[in-house]
Amino acid sequence: MMSVRNGNGTRIQVAAIVAMALSAFAAAGSAPAPPPGIKNIVLVHGAFADGSSWAKVIPILQAKGYNVTAVQNPLTSLADDVAATQRTLAQQDGPVILVGHSWAGVVITEAGIDPKVAGLVYVAAFGPDQGEVVGDLGKAYPPPPAFTAPIVDAQGFMTLPTEAVLKHFAQDLPPAEARVVAATQGPVSVSAFGSKVSNVAWKTKPSWYIVSAQDGAIAPDEERFFAKRMKATTTELKASHVVMLSQPQAVAAVILDAAAKARSRGVAGMH
Repeated sequence: MMSVRNGNGTRIQVAAIVAMALSAFAAAGSAPAPPPGIKNIVLVHGAFADGSSWAKVIPILQAKGYNVTAVQNPLTSLADDVAATQRTLAQQDGPVILVGHSWAGVVITEAGIDPKVAGLVYVAAFGPDQGEVVGDLGKAYPPPPAFTAPIVDAQGFMTLPTEAVLKHFAQDLPPAEARVVAATQGPVSVSAFGSKVSNVAWKTKPSWYIVSAQDGAIAPDEERFFAKRMKATTTELKASHVVMLSQPQAVAAVILDAAAKARSRGVAGMH
């Protein structure tokens, strides 16, 4: 091994120095560790979906060093979905950024009062206030084209026709990918939309909102109303209802921004 002496006559192993330098360089170029005090992101899917609807966002967040968990909602009732989310929150070690898409905006509004939740991210989602009934929220807006002819089975569970998914729900995905969205739908109990909201986390937690400007399932103006009412940090994207599949990088960027801002406000230090 090659060595040199410094001014004091101390022998220095050059190879060791080079190895340390290379190690430091590699560390500098690797994915940054999550910031102190917050490392958990919990993703909650909407109706007609399951946890795999976050499949493109999850690896982006994981590459940044975050602990990411996707809730699997039963979609049988608001109470059942809130309970599923609460179970996931209970498993987190420390503060959480809680993210909800579509119907899950109702779920995170209820479940987000958990003291572990440092911030909320609504992705083309409902943002109800206390006492509001989910099924009444969109009555002031044009009927969403995705729900022109929903399929409701004998047990009262709703799905969307493949054609509706292709044209109005996931229209900015390649057709083959949109057909997968249609094939993997999670049927939702129609009765869930009659639920009243009792807890409103966005009144006490910092919130972020992604508006999908080409949404065919929730009116874009309705989404803008929710975002404004909750005084959310708002990002508008030219996207369909499934923006987390069509623009995962942009959605992940908002989630990461929420994590950073929630931390800077000091909320993320709670346990």
